[in-house]
Amino acid sequence: MPGLPINTRLLRRILVSFIREEVRKFDLNRVVLGVSGGIDSSLVAYLAAEAMGADNVYAYSLPYSTSSPESEEHARLVAERLKIHFEEIPITPMIDAYFEKFPDADRARRGNKMARERMTILYDHSARLSALVLGTSNKSELLLGYSTLHGDMASALHPIGDLYKTQVRLLAKEMGVPQVIIDKKPTADLWHGQTDEEDLGFTYKQADELLYLMVDLRFSREELIAKGFAPSFIDHIYQKIKNMHFKRRLPVIAKVSNRTIDRDFKYSRDWGR
Repeated sequence: MPGLPINTRLLRRILVSFIREEVRKFDLNRVVLGVSGGIDSSLVAYLAAEAMGADNVYAYSLPYSTSSPESEEHARLVAERLKIHFEEIPITPMIDAYFEKFPDADRARRGNKMARERMTILYDHSARLSALVLGTSNKSELLLGYSTLHGDMASALHPIGDLYKTQVRLLAKEMGVPQVIIDKKPTADLWHGQTDEEDLGFTYKQADELLYLMVDLRFSREELIAKGFAPSFIDHIYQKIKNMHFKRRLPVIAKVSNRTIDRDFKYSRDWGR
């Protein structure tokens, strides 16, 4: 697909520099991240190790009782390859204690709770280590809303947030992420046998081809149809992007002053620093 192939060597240098420079802006040298054994978190771990040095990267595997043993195995494989700090912290006791009171909760509620529990743990360890939390969501997930607000979307930095899933695969190969991780089906590992593409109802390749033309090149609906996309698929993806926009922005602040946070006052550089 034109536009989706990338200069992986250049992108590698850009993202490594991005992590290093953004972390050091706050006089910090360490980062923490959750490693699920999937391609996104594995790639971010590789970028972080190159940017900050292995001894400054703290990776956490945060499994639930239904998580696949393969996920923990692949997370540990990444940590061992990179020689970064690694710790497993099961979230089963916390999640089960909460849902004892709400046994009828569906999979969506349980999955969101797991994602948010994992992020609270990462932020606790970021405070313990004086480190920044790295996000592991990609552009496809962020646009489609296939992520949890205040869960996996909550981080200080999003190194791969502007890369489509297709591009993540290309960069992961460049970085040397184990092939077994690159080849496996994407999954949030929320329950046994769960896969992202089954939940979404389409493949990332199908979505990325449309998203690139729709978002990056601003093709109209008519132009997308002319490219061969089904009108129903175009409308479905468009509605997902539109309906999930609230996840991609800070809470809206009611403007009642001259300079409103994230509206008129976005940074303090005009103060001389």
